[in-house]
Amino acid sequence: MTRPAPFPTAEAPRAARHPASDTHHGVTRTDDYAWLRADNWQEVFRDPSVLDPRIRAHLEAENRYQAELMADTADLQKTLFSEMKGRIKEDDSSVPMKDGPFAYGSSFRLGGEQPRYFRTPREGGAEAILLDGDAEASGKAYFRLGGIDHSPDHRRLLWAFDDKGSEFYTLCVRNLEDGGDLAETVSDTGGSGAWTADSDGFFYTRLDPNHRPSKLYFHAVGTDPAKDRLVYEETDPGFFMNVGGTRSNEWILIGINDHETSEYRILSAADPSAEPKLVAARETGLQYDLEEGGDVFFVLTNADGAKDFKIMTAPASDPARANWKELVPHEPGRLILSILAFRHFLVRLERRDGLPRIVVRERASGEEHVISFEEEAFSLGLSGSYEYDTEEMRFTYSSMTTPAQLFDYNMRTRERRLLKTQEVPSGHDPDRYVTRRLMAPAADGELVPVSLLHRADTPLDGSAPCLLYGYGSYGITIPAAFNTNCLSLVDRGFVYAIAHIRGGKDKGYAWYEDGKRAKKENTFKDFIAVARFLVREGYTAHDRIVAQGGSAGGMLMGAVANMAPEAFGGIVAEVPFVDVLTTMLDATLPLTPPEWPEWGNPIASADDYRTIAAYSPYDNVGALDYPPILAVAGLTDPRVTYWEPAKWAARLRELKTGSNPVLFRINMDSGHAGASGRFSRLEEIAYTYAFALKVAGGTQTTVR
Repeated sequence: MTRPAPFPTAEAPRAARHPASDTHHGVTRTDDYAWLRADNWQEVFRDPSVLDPRIRAHLEAENRYQAELMADTADLQKTLFSEMKGRIKEDDSSVPMKDGPFAYGSSFRLGGEQPRYFRTPREGGAEAILLDGDAEASGKAYFRLGGIDHSPDHRRLLWAFDDKGSEFYTLCVRNLEDGGDLAETVSDTGGSGAWTADSDGFFYTRLDPNHRPSKLYFHAVGTDPAKDRLVYEETDPGFFMNVGGTRSNEWILIGINDHETSEYRILSAADPSAEPKLVAARETGLQYDLEEGGDVFFVLTNADGAKDFKIMTAPASDPARANWKELVPHEPGRLILSILAFRHFLVRLERRDGLPRIVVRERASGEEHVISFEEEAFSLGLSGSYEYDTEEMRFTYSSMTTPAQLFDYNMRTRERRLLKTQEVPSGHDPDRYVTRRLMAPAADGELVPVSLLHRADTPLDGSAPCLLYGYGSYGITIPAAFNTNCLSLVDRGFVYAIAHIRGGKDKGYAWYEDGKRAKKENTFKDFIAVARFLVREGYTAHDRIVAQGGSAGGMLMGAVANMAPEAFGGIVAEVPFVDVLTTMLDATLPLTPPEWPEWGNPIASADDYRTIAAYSPYDNVGALDYPPILAVAGLTDPRVTYWEPAKWAARLRELKTGSNPVLFRINMDSGHAGASGRFSRLEEIAYTYAFALKVAGGTQTTVR
C-alpha cells in the first residue's frame, strides 16, 4: 500500500472564544468554548430546530470542512458501503421463538432499513406481520424502534419508537386482531413496559426533563394516559429505574441501580394495585439481580465479598436478604455474567481466563455440564426464551472468523441443534483469515488480552496498517465476535485488533475495578501498551495505527491522544465523552449523578476533582503534534452531548502544533447511536473506514 495522500488545504472553522470560568476546591478553570452548549439543550433534544442559530452555524461549518477534507474519498466510501451492504442478507429473518400457540420473530424486506415483527403458528406456517418498521418510519428523518412485547394473551403488542434520536420514547398499544393502534399513546418513556398477567395494563418508566427514568407508572389499556397511576418514584438522581416482567407472567420486577449498587422491588403481575415489595435495601457496593424460579428467586450477587459473583436462592414468598441461601459459591477468577432459569434447569454465562462459557445445572440433582467450543477466541451469548417450562434453551456463537451461529440446545439430552448460520451473500472463506488471542504486557506488568484478525497473507513485518479498537469502562467487555464490516479493512491489508483493557471485565471484576475512578489511567496506559506491543511484535508501525473508540471509548481516544500522540497515525473518536470534568461537575445533565460511582464526584470530593482533571481529554489538550483526528457526534445525543466533541475540536485546533487536521462530523438528525436505519448506519461506518484508510494507507478502492 502507498502512503496516504495529504489532506487538502482548507481553512478550518475557528470557534469564537467567550471565556467562562468556574471555581471548585480552590481551582479556577477558564473555558473559552462553553458557549457551544445551548442554554435550551433540553428543548433541542426534543426539537432540533430551536438550536441557537450561531451554534448551528458553527456546527454546519464543521460539516462543510470535514466534507471538503474527505471529498477525495467519495468513491472509496461508496465502494466500502457497497461491500458492507453486500455482506448483509437484505431479506434476513430471525428464527422464530415459541411462546404458547405462536412463534415470534423479526425480518427485513429487500432494501428495508427497519425490521418487521411477525408471528407464525407455533409449529410453523404463514407469517402474520405485527409491526412494519419501514412503514412506521416513513417520512421521518430519524426513527428507531424501542421495546416490542406481545401481551400474555397474545391479543396486543406494546411497542415504542423515538423519532428525534433523543431517546424519549413513545409507547403504543396495537390490537393484534385488527392490526390497528389504540388511541392512547404514552410519551417520554424509557422505551419499554411490562404487561400485567391479564394483559389489560402495563407498567412503564417515564423520563423527567433531565432524561432520568425517575417515576414508574401503571397504565390500564383503554384509559387516558394523563390519569396513569404513579406506582413508585425514585428520588435519588444518582439511580436509574427500569421495569420488566418474568417469563411465567407471575412477577413484575422493578430494578433500581447505579454502576455499583442495585435494589429490587417486586409485585404480583396478577395484582397491579399492590404495593411494590422491597427485596433487599440498597447498600453501596452491593449488586444483585433476580431471576424467577417457580417457588424461589435465583439471586446473582456480589454479597459477602463475592467480587466475581455467586448465585443464591430466596423463597419467592419472602425473598428478603435474610432468607438468601448460597447455591453456586463464589470462585475468584470466574466471573458469572448472567443466569437464566427454567423449571428443571439453571443456565449461567460466565467468563474464565478471559473467555466465555455456558454452564447448565440440573436443579434437582445439582449436576453441571459445560457447553464447549474449540476456537482460540470467540463470543457467546444467551438468547433467552419466552417460555419457562421447557428443556430447550437458545444461544449464539461466533468468532472473528466464524459467522454467527444460532443453536437450540436440549439441556437434558445435551443435543445441540444448529438453527441458523449468518449468511454473507457476497461470500466468506474463514480459511483466508487468521484470528489470534495475544497478551500484551502493560506498564505495571499486567497482561492485557488482545484479539486479532488479519488475512492469512498479510505480511507481519511492520508494514501493515492496523485499526486498534478499545472501550474500557463500565465493566463492558468487547467480544471477539464476527464483524462483517471490518473485513473491508482486513481485505485491504489491515490488522484489526481489539484491546481488552482494564475498565472492562475481560479478566474478572478486579479488571474493572483496576480501570475506574482513581485507577482510570490504567485504561489509557493499557491501550498505549497494546499499541507498542503490536509494533514490537511486527504486526504494524506506529504511524500506521488508527485508534478507534466510541462514547467512553471516545474518552479513551482523547486521553491517549494527549498521553502518546506519537503512538498513533490517526484517531477516530465516535460520540466521544471528552469533557469529563465539566460534565461530572454538572448535576443537571442526564447521566451525571448516576456516573459518579464510575468516575468519582468532583463536586463533593477534591481528590476526585484532581483525579479527573489529570486525564479529562478536553482539560489536557496541549501544544502537541497530534495525529489526524476525526470526531463524530449526533446533535440530539442525551448520553454524550454534542457540545463535548464540538468544544474538543475547537480547543485542539487552537493549541495543537503540526499540520494534521481535526475533523468534526455531526449528524444533525440523530443521537448517541448514530443513524437509525441499518444501511444509513453503514454509510457512517464507510465514512470512518475511509478516514482510517486515508491516514494509514491511501484511498484506493480495490481490495487484494
